[in-house]
Amino acid sequence: MASQQADLVLGVDIGTTATKVVAFTVDGVPAGSASRPYPLHTPHPGYAEQDPHEILRAVVAATAEVVAEVGPERVAGLAFSSAMHTLLGLSPTGEVLTPSTSWGDTRSDVQAERIRASAGGLGLHRRTGTPVHPMSPLVRLVWFHDQEPKLCERVGHWCGIKEFVLLNLTGALVMDHSIASATGLLNLVDLAWDGEALALAGVLPEQLPELVPTTHVLELVAQGAIDLGLPTGTPVIVGAGDGPLANLGVGAVEPGMVAASLGTSGALRVVVDRPVVDPLGRVFCYALTEDLWVVGGAINNGGVVMRWALEALAPDLGPDGEDALLELAASAPVGSGGLLMMPYLLSERAPRWTSLPHGAYVGLTRAHGREHLVRASLEGVCLQLSLVLESMRGAGLEITSIRATGGVMRSDLWRQMLADALDFPIDLTHGQEGSGYGAAVLGMLALGMIDSIETATAGAEVTATVRPQAPSASVYRQLRPVYSGLLDALAPTFSALKRLEPALPLERETLP
Repeated sequence: MASQQADLVLGVDIGTTATKVVAFTVDGVPAGSASRPYPLHTPHPGYAEQDPHEILRAVVAATAEVVAEVGPERVAGLAFSSAMHTLLGLSPTGEVLTPSTSWGDTRSDVQAERIRASAGGLGLHRRTGTPVHPMSPLVRLVWFHDQEPKLCERVGHWCGIKEFVLLNLTGALVMDHSIASATGLLNLVDLAWDGEALALAGVLPEQLPELVPTTHVLELVAQGAIDLGLPTGTPVIVGAGDGPLANLGVGAVEPGMVAASLGTSGALRVVVDRPVVDPLGRVFCYALTEDLWVVGGAINNGGVVMRWALEALAPDLGPDGEDALLELAASAPVGSGGLLMMPYLLSERAPRWTSLPHGAYVGLTRAHGREHLVRASLEGVCLQLSLVLESMRGAGLEITSIRATGGVMRSDLWRQMLADALDFPIDLTHGQEGSGYGAAVLGMLALGMIDSIETATAGAEVTATVRPQAPSASVYRQLRPVYSGLLDALAPTFSALKRLEPALPLERETLP
C-alpha cells in the first residue's frame, strides 16, 4: 500500500529513440524528470531494430533517477506509455530471440502489399482497426514466418517492447488493449485475439500476452523494486500506446476534438466512445480505455522533412539553421509557384497505408528557386495531413476543433501553413503535453487519485488560436486533389524503381 505521502505518479514513456520519465502531481505539475536515449539500428535497408535489454536499462535508469530526485515515499505508482507497433520474440522461458522491431521497420512491404491485395485484406483492417502496412506487427509476423521459419519454431511468446519491460519489472506478461489494438491481431468488437488474424500470422493465442485493460494494476517484484529504488509491491499501471495517450496530454478527449501532433512525424487523432471502422480502410482505430477509442491517421514525414531540406538544400545555413530555413520558405508564395512535393522520405502511412512511394517534386521549372523547393517540402507535409483529416471526415467523424502540439508548432510559419492547409482553426494549448502525462492520468485513475480522465485534462487551456487565411486556404483547397492524385499517377514509376533498387546504390563504388 502507498503511504499517505505518496502524491506522485511517474509517467514512463518508452519512445522510439529515448525513454522519458516524469513525476506528476494530481494537478498535472511535473515534480521531476529524466530521460535516457538509445540507438535505432538499421543493419539492412528497411530494417529498424533495437536491443530490448538496452531499452530496459534506459527505463530503469531514468526511473531510478526520478525516484531518487522526488523521494520513493512520494511515488504512488508507475504508469506506462509506449511507442506502438513494436514486435519481438521470446523463448518459452523469456529469453530474447529477436531484436525489437519498430513501427518504422518496412522489411515486410512485400507481405503487406500481398495481404492488402488479397480478398480478405480490407476485412482484416475493418475487424482489427489496424491498417495492413509494414508497421503492423501482424504483417511482420508473416514476414518472420516467410523468412525465418526456424526462428519462429523457437519462439514461445511474441510481444512488444512495453510488455518485455513490464515482464522484467513485474513478472507478468500482459498486453493492454491499446497496444493490442495496434497489432492487427485484436478484434475490435470483443477485445479478444482475432482467429483469422492469428491464422494468417501463424501464431497461437497462448503465444501472445494476456490481454488486460489500460488501467490494469500490477506490482513491482523484488528485483524490479531494488533496481528502481522503490518498495516491493509498488503499483505498476500497464498504461497504453503513445498515440492514444497523446490526446490526453492536450485534453483532446471530448467528441469531435482532434489532437494534431507534428514533430518528427505527425498524426491526427480524435477520441470516440465506440470503435469506428472506415469502410475504405483509410483510418486506424485504437483503444484508449474500456469506454474510449482513438481514430485517425499517422504520417511518417513531419519535421524530418525540414531537417532533410536544411541538410540537402541549404547546408550553407549550418546545422542550427532551421530558423533561417523557415525564413527562406516564407519568402516563396503560397503554393510554391505550382511546385508540389510528395514528402515521402520515409515512405508513408495514412491515409493510403502503402510503403511503395518515395519522395518526388512535381511541376519543377527553371523559374523555381531554392525557396520554392523548401516551401513545397513543408507544404507537402501539411497537405498530407489535410488528406488524413479528409479521410477522418469520410469515415463519418465530426470534427469540431483541432488542438496542435509538436516541436515544429513553435514556428509561426508551420502553424499558419497547417491551419491554411487543413482549412480549419488550430488551437494551441498550455498544459501537459505528451504521452507520459497521458499515462500518468491513467495511473491516477487506476489508483483512485482522480475521479475521471476529464478531471485531469481540464487544465489544458487554449492559449491561442491560429485561423486559416482565406486566400491561402483557397490555394491549398485547389491543390489538394492534384496532390492526392500524385500517388496513383506515379505508382508505376515507384514500382519500377523498386525493382531497379539493387542496381542503384546511394553511394558511388570506389575502384580498387
